[in-house]
Amino acid sequence: MHIAFITVTILGVLFNGAAAVTYLIGHEYPKTQADMKGIPRKYVPVLGLLLAAGALGLLAGLAVPLLGTLAAVGLILYFIGAIIAHLRVGSRDIVGGISFLITAAAVLVLGILDRGAW
Repeated sequence: MHIAFITVTILGVLFNGAAAVTYLIGHEYPKTQADMKGIPRKYVPVLGLLLAAGALGLLAGLAVPLLGTLAAVGLILYFIGAIIAHLRVGSRDIVGGISFLITAAAVLVLGILDRGAW
């Protein structure tokens, strides 16, 4: 169980960290996604900071389980919101959001099974 937890956590850190960088460097993809969902572009860096905080929280959770638990829950909520934002505007392009959501949920479940929530 421990190896699975470490592996999924590192994948979550890499996925969310890469997404955060994309949002924070001003890449065009997050901007067009925000436009499509009706979200003002000024919130794109904020969303990137949330992803970065989630990635760092998952990484810190390897040493402090509570931080990993909180980060995983935060990312789960983030991606539920992202999926809802897509569906709200009629977009069915939610495979990426679901993949990120499943990864965060796997980190949460495996972390609790491996070390407990705290």
